[in-house]
Amino acid sequence: MDFWSSAMYDDRHRFVSNFGKDIMNLLSPEEGERILDVGCGTGDLANEIEKSGTNITGVDRSSNMIQEAQKKYPNLRFHTMDIYDMNFNNEFDAVFSNATLHWVTKPKKALEKLYQSLHKDGRIVVEFGGKGNVQHIRQAIQASYHKLFPTYADLEEPWYFPSIGEYTSLMEEVGFTVSYAKYFTRPTPLDGEDGLKNWIFMFAAGMLAHLSETEKDQLGEHVEQVLKPTLYRDHQWLADYCRIQVIGYKK
Repeated sequence: MDFWSSAMYDDRHRFVSNFGKDIMNLLSPEEGERILDVGCGTGDLANEIEKSGTNITGVDRSSNMIQEAQKKYPNLRFHTMDIYDMNFNNEFDAVFSNATLHWVTKPKKALEKLYQSLHKDGRIVVEFGGKGNVQHIRQAIQASYHKLFPTYADLEEPWYFPSIGEYTSLMEEVGFTVSYAKYFTRPTPLDGEDGLKNWIFMFAAGMLAHLSETEKDQLGEHVEQVLKPTLYRDHQWLADYCRIQVIGYKK
């Protein structure tokens, strides 16, 4: 099931694309290059990359996101596709991905698909959530859930947040030569007084799909109470993001 709301993503979570411009600078796209944007969302970064004269293809497993991307940027190529189902062979000069690979819970299988997509000397340039990402938020969701709904089944998180050593080792196992790797914290402002609840309802939608709307609101309010001393400053919610940036080459 597709839990992604493209409207909420564009309206209240534009920081995902805005911060993605940092990793786009590391990509340094050049005119004529063929580039694959994996987890392209509603297409904003694909559109920016295309302005460099590249030949961009965007893929995302969310049909809602792809429909919105195609509507916004009708001249670009977008496909609804899960990373595990990709069958590109030696087709791209670069693979780019922003804020996506922490949703991929079989990382080695995914990296094999990305490696297969590149031609010799092609590069992979990615940023995603690393070890400790949104740890305060995740812990508060779990604690609030167990307190409010003690008889319900445990929540299963949909994310994969590796250490930089773990992920670069997997890249090397698949065949990549890693040339750059960076881990950093980035407290990220969330939009509006409901910023934290909106983050939960957007990014934990699948995990909380079994709850009623009333129960979700109860959970969101409880998480706010728990985290206000920690993540609310100067009338602004902050998400405790930790990120990994990696560049590798197919030799």
